[in-house]
Amino acid sequence: MMPADRSYRFADRVALVTGGSRGIGLAVARQLADEGSKVVVMSRNPDRGAAATDAVPGSRFVVGDVRLAPHCDHVVAETLARCGRLDILVNNAGVIYRNRTVDRLTEAEWDETFDVNVKGAFLMTRAALPALRASRGTVVNVASYAGLVGFAGAAAYAASKAALINLTRSLALDHAREGIRVNAVCPGSVDTDMIHAAWAAFPDPAVARKAWEEKHPLGRIATADEIAAAILFLASDEAGFITGAVLPVDGGITAA
Repeated sequence: MMPADRSYRFADRVALVTGGSRGIGLAVARQLADEGSKVVVMSRNPDRGAAATDAVPGSRFVVGDVRLAPHCDHVVAETLARCGRLDILVNNAGVIYRNRTVDRLTEAEWDETFDVNVKGAFLMTRAALPALRASRGTVVNVASYAGLVGFAGAAAYAASKAALINLTRSLALDHAREGIRVNAVCPGSVDTDMIHAAWAAFPDPAVARKAWEEKHPLGRIATADEIAAAILFLASDEAGFITGAVLPVDGGITAA
């Protein structure tokens, strides 16, 4: 139960977070719930999804794959059935193939990257639009600093995140008069299990971590909670006059 003497930014609101079972998505789900929102977590992994609902009090989990339109429609329908409305959509689901210059990248890897990172955001937003029109809601897309600058060794990922950034801007223009705001965050490197897996591929993971940290002007990588805090700001009433924005949360890496 929420303390009666506290003000909650997202009281009486409903949020749907894709890829919400770990990393940035799980941090977003936790912070939204802590700020009073009802939260629905979407993941294609049932075990991780169930664990996420255990970690986020009062949350609901619906299994679904953002690459598949019927799944996206089903998850939105389940959100409305369980919670009665939808105010916030966080398109966080994403994949990356590292150490893939175009001559080493398979067509299947390219297709999966775009299917999850771009098509998934398109399908989820399309499914959610009727509900977001009714609530005059908001969408936050999780892009990457790799969508703003060149990114060695992950051509498909960088291209997909650049596409997601301009999808964000176009959605913002298309739906502004309906009261729907659409923005994106562009994280730098973030301390999640995905980046730990990348470090593990190096002979000395500690050396890899230091190299990742030093490429950011602030001299460290972000926590998932820091990225989540930026997402919550863009989803909140405090950002009520912000739409079509692309916010780097990258320790200064794109300023160089």
